[in-house]
Amino acid sequence: MTTTCITHIGSLVTNDPAVGDGSPLGLIENAAVVIDGDRIAWVGPTAQAPAADESFDAQGRAVIPGFVDSHSHLVFAGDRTQEFNARMSGRAYSAGGIRTTVAATRAASDAELEANLVRHLAEARRQGTTTFETKSGYGLTVADEARALRIASAHTEEVTYLGAHIVSPDFAEDPAGYVDLVTGEMLTACAPYARWVDVFCEKGAFDGDQARAILTAGAAAGLIPRVHANQLSYGPGVQLAVELEAASADHCTHLTDADVDALAQAADTTVATLLPGAEFSTRAQWPDARRLIDAGATVALSTDCNPGSSYTSSMPFCIALAVRDMRMTPDEALWAATAGGARALRRTDIGTLTPGARADLALLDAPSHVHLAYRPGVPLVSEVWQKGLRAH
Repeated sequence: MTTTCITHIGSLVTNDPAVGDGSPLGLIENAAVVIDGDRIAWVGPTAQAPAADESFDAQGRAVIPGFVDSHSHLVFAGDRTQEFNARMSGRAYSAGGIRTTVAATRAASDAELEANLVRHLAEARRQGTTTFETKSGYGLTVADEARALRIASAHTEEVTYLGAHIVSPDFAEDPAGYVDLVTGEMLTACAPYARWVDVFCEKGAFDGDQARAILTAGAAAGLIPRVHANQLSYGPGVQLAVELEAASADHCTHLTDADVDALAQAADTTVATLLPGAEFSTRAQWPDARRLIDAGATVALSTDCNPGSSYTSSMPFCIALAVRDMRMTPDEALWAATAGGARALRRTDIGTLTPGARADLALLDAPSHVHLAYRPGVPLVSEVWQKGLRAH
């Protein structure tokens, strides 16, 4: 296999204190990285770099692990511009929210859904994202949920069954019947394509008992739970995620002291994944990342890219929001968007740049990762390597 050495890296973020400066980011100054195939073979000072078949001069720029976006909804069709415009203009709007996307997604062909997915993945990759999770949830029939997951599984191994996004409009008068479908025939059709099972545990979606039944059924089918928890109001989602040892509790906007304590106690099991794009796009209350971090919880950052409440694929934008409005430091925000996302996906091969890790990395047109928050909105990612291959 061909080896490549990236030299003269001004600041290398490894996310491994043992190979760097002892900080959580494991920083190495004037560094080099050797890629062998799809793996990191060596990291250290440029002056000590071993020989390689090819070389790339970083010219003093920073290198970070590729972003790990552990929460997105990318298999969809349609557009909700009018909804967003009305919300930002202070006007009432009642076109249906998620149901609008459900109708458009059901009407779209497989080719249209896949083309839209691929377009968003390329958009995210240009901004440094090398691993992403994505969900179903805009079909809400057996056939439509299964095809969403089948399409997604052709592009990522991190696929989540979210038949329990909302109660299907077809079951508006029979939510219990829909739970039976989600835990029965739909689960059987979807499980072969998915790694995860998720549920929107919220008023107007699924209550605690319904969510427990859905997650338990998914776990029995071999899927690992994750939970949309406490986004719009206080509720049982976080406690349920911890109880069922879910990989993540996502959103975590409205938390009691007991919720924070539970996430801190479960820091090795359940990650608190914060999604500031949703708060930005809805003018809602920001999650308090500082409170979670100070309590000892493990925090991840993700985009929640979806056509309704967070239509951004930009992890750098979410980092800037987290630093500005969620009281995270630039170091904490970068760790959360890389190693934190890997923790939320229970992966040890991504989110770090250390020997043996997958060679996923981004070169910034800046001397330090701090510029991601310091220069918000500026396209700083200039090069991306994914699985050892330089993306074009």
